Amino acid sequence: MTHAPSSGGASSLVLPIATAAFAIAIFIVDSITPVDFNLATLYVVVVLMASRFCPARGVLLVALGCACLTVLGFSLSAPGGSLLAGITNMVISLAAIGLSAFLVVRGLAADARLREQAKLLDLTHDTVFSRDMDDTITFWNRSADELYGWKREEALGEVACQLLKKSFPVSIDEIMAELLRTDRWEGEVVHRKRDGTRVVVASRWSLQRDTRGRPVGIVETNNDITARKQAQEALQQAQANLERLNRVMLLGEMAASIVHEVNQPITGSSANASAGLRWLAAQPPEIEEARQALERIVRDANRASEVIGRVRSLAKKLPPHKSALNINDAVREVIALTQSELRRTRVILRTGLASGLPLVAADRVQLQQVVLNLIVNAIEAMSEVDERPRELSVVSGRSEPNDVFVEVRDSGLGLDPASLDHLFDSFYTTKPGGTGMGLAISRSIVEAHGGQLSAVPNEPYGAVFRFTHRSRMGRRGTRCR
Repeated sequence: MTHAPSSGGASSLVLPIATAAFAIAIFIVDSITPVDFNLATLYVVVVLMASRFCPARGVLLVALGCACLTVLGFSLSAPGGSLLAGITNMVISLAAIGLSAFLVVRGLAADARLREQAKLLDLTHDTVFSRDMDDTITFWNRSADELYGWKREEALGEVACQLLKKSFPVSIDEIMAELLRTDRWEGEVVHRKRDGTRVVVASRWSLQRDTRGRPVGIVETNNDITARKQAQEALQQAQANLERLNRVMLLGEMAASIVHEVNQPITGSSANASAGLRWLAAQPPEIEEARQALERIVRDANRASEVIGRVRSLAKKLPPHKSALNINDAVREVIALTQSELRRTRVILRTGLASGLPLVAADRVQLQQVVLNLIVNAIEAMSEVDERPRELSVVSGRSEPNDVFVEVRDSGLGLDPASLDHLFDSFYTTKPGGTGMGLAISRSIVEAHGGQLSAVPNEPYGAVFRFTHRSRMGRRGTRCR
């Protein structure tokens, strides 16, 4: 590969002087040797040496000078030898000089184009670097200097994966397979700066091939999206806090029922403890009766503990965590928590939970919050209904091979058709004192799980709320090798 002309200075004169001296030496020796000696081909070396310090026009002038020296040397050559062989050698030398000059000029033009492209890449705000198929960095633009902290001369020749400590969303083998198949890859990658700071980039890779179609390198363009990702994480945290507040408010609305649900086993435990003491104080002691009383105490204590555990899990501030979940089990736990509220409001509960449903990838607490929202809303919708039974139906099933659904039906006042378009909007509510966030949060949770939440009027009375869920487990990111 040819190089750009060298800059001025004392050291830059050495190569031109050496080139001129070598050309003169060739001319002198060529002039005193017989015509059939082909020394003029050595002028090709002179042309190559000139390419190290001359622009394209200068190389052409040097080649023309070498051609003239070749002809002059032939005319001054010592007599002897074959004249035809001498003419043939001169023609070969002239052809070699012309061909070498052509190749050198073309190489210099290609280098000039590459330098211009490199200047353009230095002007872009995107970080751009290229690497060969061994992941060795071969180009590094100015924006890469600014983002990562390594200067170009420090980065060139380094292994990109080791220098930047890359972490990928999928395995590097999958990425390379897609790159070789489609010549491009895009995704979010985590890099490390020189000072160890973590930076998230939107990365785009383009595979470069030679004239034979063989992969020779990769051009990587990166945009720093760290601030955007941090804003997204802050938004997600705010949404999580809002979801938790909504859960706490729901539990607050059900506080009386929860207290009643806990108070029942506590009262039962107290009564059984008193009975047990009486059985033990009898003469003779009634050991079997006392044992049964203790068993009832244990059963009531477990029942109270389960209720408290459900309330705590819903009220806790926990990060979202998706795992394989039996959706029917999650629904049953919510129904158990609302039993006292259902009895207090004289609501008849009917369940139809289908068996054999596939496990879904979901956050248990978030999904239970959706179910709790829908059940509490259904109970409130039936609070003013007295002329017909208050019936609540909770069913589950499979809508498609990989989809499951949960449906909550009530016999309440129903939905206003004019409100259907705004039912899931934030702060939209038809309840006195309502926040208008319950259904909006529920929809965002369902959609974050890859499903849909919808509402339609029930026949002949009430409303039907239905959400679907498709199981999709995410893949873990990997570090580069």
